[in-house]
Amino acid sequence: MISLINYQESTTNYTAAITRLTRAIMMAEGEFSLVLASCNVKREQQIVSWLEEFSSADIREVVIPPDAKTLYTPLIKAIGTTLPEALIVRGLESVVEINQLIISTNLMRDEFRKQFPFPVVLWVNDEIVRKLVWLAPDLKDWAGSTIRFDVPNHEFIEQTALFT
Repeated sequence: MISLINYQESTTNYTAAITRLTRAIMMAEGEFSLVLASCNVKREQQIVSWLEEFSSADIREVVIPPDAKTLYTPLIKAIGTTLPEALIVRGLESVVEINQLIISTNLMRDEFRKQFPFPVVLWVNDEIVRKLVWLAPDLKDWAGSTIRFDVPNHEFIEQTALFT
C-alpha cells in the first residue's frame, strides 16, 4: 500500500521533471534541441499526457516501429509538411536493431539540426542512454542532462510485484 507521504513524494518528482521538460521545450522554441527523458517503467503515455496539460506548445508524438533501421526516416515521414513545435519520440527500447539505429542517427546528426527546427525529446531507458554514450557520443553530447522521471523504490517494487 502506498502511503500519502510516498504518493506526495512521487507526485513532486514527476511535477519537477515535467516542469524541467516543459521549460526545455519552451527554451528551444524554433530551434533544434535534443532532449533525453528517461523513465524505466511504462508510464510514458501518462507523462506525455501530463506534459500536454503543462505546455501550450504543439507537441507531436511519434512511436518508432521495432523494425526501424534509422531514426531520421520515420521522423521525416511522421512530420510531413506541418512542423510541430516539439516532437516526442517513443519506442526506442523496442527497436530490434537499436545499435544500428543509434549509429546511423549519430552519423546523420547534422541533418536533424537542419530539418528539425524544434526540440526533439527522446524517451529512453537506462540501457538506451548507455548505448548512446558508447555508440553515439557526439549525439549524446548534444543533449543536456537527461530529465529523469524516477520512480521511488517503494513504487517500483509495488509495480514489479504486479507483473510477477
